[in-house]
Amino acid sequence: MNRKFIYLFLIVMATSCGTKKRTISTNNKERKISIEANKSSTKPSVAKNLPNVYTEKPKNNTIAESVISSALEFSGTRYKYGGTTKKGMDCSGLLYVAFGNQDISIPRTSYIIAEEGKDIRIKDVDKGDLLFFKTSKRSKKINHVGLVVSVDNDGIKFIHATTSRGVIVSSLKEGYWNYAFVKATRIL
Repeated sequence: MNRKFIYLFLIVMATSCGTKKRTISTNNKERKISIEANKSSTKPSVAKNLPNVYTEKPKNNTIAESVISSALEFSGTRYKYGGTTKKGMDCSGLLYVAFGNQDISIPRTSYIIAEEGKDIRIKDVDKGDLLFFKTSKRSKKINHVGLVVSVDNDGIKFIHATTSRGVIVSSLKEGYWNYAFVKATRIL
């Protein structure tokens, strides 16, 4: 009974940034990711192809707050593949517009955005960092991205665009997103 519920839950939650809804199989493998906030600081370095943008947390995180605020303005916007407006947008379009509103240029597709910035451990994730996912069984490349909006005792919350519910805030603790998670990067 419990297994059927989990399987049904995963099917319902299966969303991606692609043109079709995808499902995942539950083949008795569990993937666990520890989520823990850590406020360590290291020497800032400049992100690849992004002049004057730091890959480590700046002391004044106003740029990240501005990007997050810009992204949150699109909450509830319906999903549209390739979209970048209030009429509809996809996951990478949401970030492309949110960063662009702060005069920060990022690539337009999630798998290319994943090559930017610096890879970070999940326990070092902070507001403004990016989370990348593989939601397709058939494709081996990253096809979904979200922007971290909060990190606290409740876990990591991120904003993204899903095919079924549009632009929403989700938690990395949710089974589907936890399973599909690939990596985190920092470009701010």
